[in-house]
Amino acid sequence: MNSNPPLHGLFVTGTDTGVGKTVVSEALVRLLRRQGHRVRVCKPVAAGAQWVEDRWVSDDTIKLALAAGSDGEWDQVTPWVWPEPAAPPVAARQAGATVTLAEIVEAVRRCARPDEPVLVEGVGGLLCPLTDTETVADLVQKLGLPLIVVARRSLGTLNHTLLTLEAAARRGLHVAGVVINETTSPQGLADETNVDELRWRINTPILAVVPHHPRPPVDALPALAAVDWPRLCLPKERNSVWKP
Repeated sequence: MNSNPPLHGLFVTGTDTGVGKTVVSEALVRLLRRQGHRVRVCKPVAAGAQWVEDRWVSDDTIKLALAAGSDGEWDQVTPWVWPEPAAPPVAARQAGATVTLAEIVEAVRRCARPDEPVLVEGVGGLLCPLTDTETVADLVQKLGLPLIVVARRSLGTLNHTLLTLEAAARRGLHVAGVVINETTSPQGLADETNVDELRWRINTPILAVVPHHPRPPVDALPALAAVDWPRLCLPKERNSVWKP
């Protein structure tokens, strides 16, 4: 029997790599802090790092730590980081390292606080390999956090988003909503229509459409501000928007 209390927060995943998970995560943290909430951040695993101050550090880790006011606490934000830009188990093997799902879950729980939401950012997409035998989806299932799915606004968005939502549903994961992030300015019919196409094809709410701006994540804040993020962060038994 699991005696761990339910976590309070959100898990940010993406439909692919490079869709803007960190832009949205960083903006969410900054927005919650502006609203007077203290926020914990955790990107437990990262690959593709740079050498900073005698250690490997992910650029995403630095951005999340700065947003949360935890600059310098890089090892706590991301306990496992490897230099090769590859799937985590591949990058880990290249570095002669291993990590288990249980260790990752425990690291996230150590980062969390009962009275502060924790925002956890995944790596790659929902089915990205995380260990030799498990994926990001397995981590989400163990943590029990509601999912925010970030999708880019481009050709392929419909397929990638529908596949991600179907994978989440098959595993019984709760998706709190989808955030569409414009990694480039909309160009062409697909970009102009895919948000409306998604709206009538899915039951999951599209929480926000973040317009393309040259200064992310600052320019992402207005698009996200209309959402009741503190409510979405609540554990299942305290959040009426959770559905079976």
